[in-house]
Amino acid sequence: MTDAAAVRAPAGARSYPFQIRGSLQTLLSLRLMRIDDPDFFRLLLDKIAHSPDFFRSAPIVIDVGPVADQAPLDLATFAAELRDNRLVPVGIQNGSTAWNEAAATAGLAVMGAGGNAPTGGGTVQRPAQQPSAPAASPPQAQAQAQRRTTGLVVTEPVRSGQQVFCPDGDIVVLAPVGHGAEVAAAGHVHIYGPLRGRAFAGVDGDHRAMIFCEQLNAELLSIAGVYLVADELDQDTVGRRARISSSGDRLVVTTVS
Repeated sequence: MTDAAAVRAPAGARSYPFQIRGSLQTLLSLRLMRIDDPDFFRLLLDKIAHSPDFFRSAPIVIDVGPVADQAPLDLATFAAELRDNRLVPVGIQNGSTAWNEAAATAGLAVMGAGGNAPTGGGTVQRPAQQPSAPAASPPQAQAQAQRRTTGLVVTEPVRSGQQVFCPDGDIVVLAPVGHGAEVAAAGHVHIYGPLRGRAFAGVDGDHRAMIFCEQLNAELLSIAGVYLVADELDQDTVGRRARISSSGDRLVVTTVS
């Protein structure tokens, strides 16, 4: 048996002073609806003011899908104004050729078509033999909801920095979800314990998905991309058994006795 301590790198081989590794990080999406609105940044700042700690230095992907058929903005100036307001734009998604060229000129990444799946820099668990589902339009999401037959049951605590993702079904967590942890599913999210981290349901666009938890202390809740952060929670719901559902462009938190 070879002694591990005696193993040497081949002559002339170089040990690199870095590693390039796959990494998953949480990114917020800023979806542009009306790029000519003179109150755009005033309204954005009003929104940020509700949860300043959550948005401070947050990486942002600029989703230009709704305006992709229009002439692109001066993205360098737009990105600079976002940075002035403590947001960090990293790229655009769902752009046309013209928007993608403008992004490259502005030094922004051109990212893939956007789904709502969250990411986090930790452990990712998936059901065996289940490939990741692509982002879906609402009709596709409805069809996917009808096809779902699998799910994922997690029996261990989900700790800070970990992400557990079920791309084609519901996720059931039989333990606490800690601060800085994320659980996500294409379908419903069930947490039979305290929810102190982040929960994402309907990540492929299913607005009918829900989040259920035994004790609501979440950092962030999201259903089909519509989100609610801790500072926006009604204090009467904090620490209680709750059901979270989507209603239009907002989330509804219902306490359950």
